[in-house]
Amino acid sequence: MTATITAFATSPDRGRGLARDMQVRWALEEVGQPYDVRLVSFQAMKAPAHRAVHPFGQIPTYEDGELSLFESGAIVLHIAERHLGLLPEEPNARARAIMWMFAAVDTLKAPIIEREAAWLIERDKSWFAERQIMLDGNVRKRLGELSVRLGEADWLDGDFSAADIMMVGLLRRLETTSLLDDYPNLLAYVARGKARPAFKRAFAAQYAVFTDSQPVG
Repeated sequence: MTATITAFATSPDRGRGLARDMQVRWALEEVGQPYDVRLVSFQAMKAPAHRAVHPFGQIPTYEDGELSLFESGAIVLHIAERHLGLLPEEPNARARAIMWMFAAVDTLKAPIIEREAAWLIERDKSWFAERQIMLDGNVRKRLGELSVRLGEADWLDGDFSAADIMMVGLLRRLETTSLLDDYPNLLAYVARGKARPAFKRAFAAQYAVFTDSQPVG
């Protein structure tokens, strides 16, 4: 049976590929697994049918037979555990890869999403410029720590893994800012992720949703 994932029917980022189904698509492309996509409107996301799968009314979800999952990190981990190629076989290396997945969705994600949300909601406030200094500083602190740990390595811990899918997916949210500019190794790291054929296939599939939703003429 082919798994089905959900995605936004209308791209909120205008085709930049930042919605969280992107990481799930990327993981499935990396392991060569076909999948179906059910596009969900913002209204349908809050309806009982969708909330039965995702109680918080968001995307993505993943359904495969009797299994239903939500949360992109959990879905990517499930895919990586079921198929070869996204988690090391050696137990300690496998544990470290999972650790880095948690680092991406927790330690690194928190200040990045806080900054993003504040910019969207508060940027017209008189005090926002001062607040942005603090928010940018919080992001730079984590980027600096990640940069030091990554060093000259290609990937977070040995070979490419599910951890890199989650981390690159997160860092891409900063590409329209200058926050990555001080960390050339992180810029190169993101570029390596985006250069992978599986990423390109996943991005093209998600971008097609945006182009298909645009009015003709």
